[in-house]
Amino acid sequence: MTSSVDSVIKRSGAVVPFNPERIFNAIYRAAVAVGGRDKEKAWELTGKVVNKLEVNVADGHTPSIEEIQDIVEKILIESGHAKVAKAYILYREEAAHKRHAEGKKSSIPSENIPWAKIWRTLDWALERNLNTVEGMNNRISKGEFPQIVHECEEHYDDDLTTASNLILERIDEIRMVLITGPSSSGKTTTTHKLEDKLKKRGYHFASLNVDHYFFDLEFHPKDEFGDYDFETPQALDLELINHHLVELAAGREVMLPYYDFKTGKRKLNDRPMRLKENEILLIDSLHGLYPQMTRDISPENKFRIYLEPLMQVKAPTGKYIRWTDIRLIRRMLRDSVQRAYNPQQTLEHWHYVRASEMRNIIPYFNSADYIINSAMPYELSLYRHRMLSLFEGWHKLYKDNPLRDDAYIRAERVLSWMSAILEVSDDSPVPHDSVLREFIGGSSLKYH
Repeated sequence: MTSSVDSVIKRSGAVVPFNPERIFNAIYRAAVAVGGRDKEKAWELTGKVVNKLEVNVADGHTPSIEEIQDIVEKILIESGHAKVAKAYILYREEAAHKRHAEGKKSSIPSENIPWAKIWRTLDWALERNLNTVEGMNNRISKGEFPQIVHECEEHYDDDLTTASNLILERIDEIRMVLITGPSSSGKTTTTHKLEDKLKKRGYHFASLNVDHYFFDLEFHPKDEFGDYDFETPQALDLELINHHLVELAAGREVMLPYYDFKTGKRKLNDRPMRLKENEILLIDSLHGLYPQMTRDISPENKFRIYLEPLMQVKAPTGKYIRWTDIRLIRRMLRDSVQRAYNPQQTLEHWHYVRASEMRNIIPYFNSADYIINSAMPYELSLYRHRMLSLFEGWHKLYKDNPLRDDAYIRAERVLSWMSAILEVSDDSPVPHDSVLREFIGGSSLKYH
């Protein structure tokens, strides 16, 4: 699609090339949010927006992002797509709210912070001199790295034990356990280890992999760089998941789908599944707390665990290292091995991850029955050895690229604390069933 408009002004004031595909992506993403997946219609509406823009924009005038978004809203409403227009407006309002919040000293809503859990974690770190980079460096320099690993793993295992005990208190009514949390929080390992603890108490579980409920890749939104947005809950067939969960909880048989990640295609009715008597469903899912996924399951029949690396380590800058940065590095390491995604692709894709988390995961964490902290402060020292040179390169690569603002900000922030960490290259003290092995490799657990 060609246009006489060749540039657009971002909110930062930077002038970037005008790309109609960005309009298409925004419209299609809003359509997906309300259950629509008609790409031809999205392109048709994009064409109307571009035509309107060319008529409205005088020669020599460079339109702003806001002007273009106003036209998109108008075209959607005039074309009879009220639901899509509403979703688009909501996304726009959320983005505006986020920008407004980021301009204040405290940018994170207090209701989205598990304060009690964080204070206990901070107290634990203070007692072991692991609450600052300086303190941890001092301990590592004294040869205490193996002891630090032991302390961190023990802390995580205590959380697992508490979660398993809480499940056992309600075992007579629970039909499913959902282990959820944002990307790379350690859900797969936690699911394995929690299942092992409960099996030792005589209980049996059946696993359901909701990744097989993805829609075909071609129906996912993507951006002008060709990067698919598969982080949203709408990338999954939520209606089918909910239906299958209801049937399984009632003891009936369902036919599970199969998703081929190599081809990006889903096959329906691939294999049967039925829960045995006294068998509990175990679900590891990014969106396990998203209401639509388990809409028709009674609260008393499900136990929901939220997982997050709630690390409380202060960098030399005086700011605490962000949990999202820990998960970003974990995912870089994991994706490079398991999904043929190089670390740079993961960094460039991360804005999708965070946008979906803030909209579809974080707001629901308070509905969890228990929160498990998967942070391992010692992991920071292992990351420096593996990742420092990459972040140094990305910091230079993205510095003057207005289309990659998000990647630059993250690279700069991570580089600032990673440079201060004392490096450890030998990961042999890390147990082979550690949650960290899910990302750095060498796990003794079988991952599906």
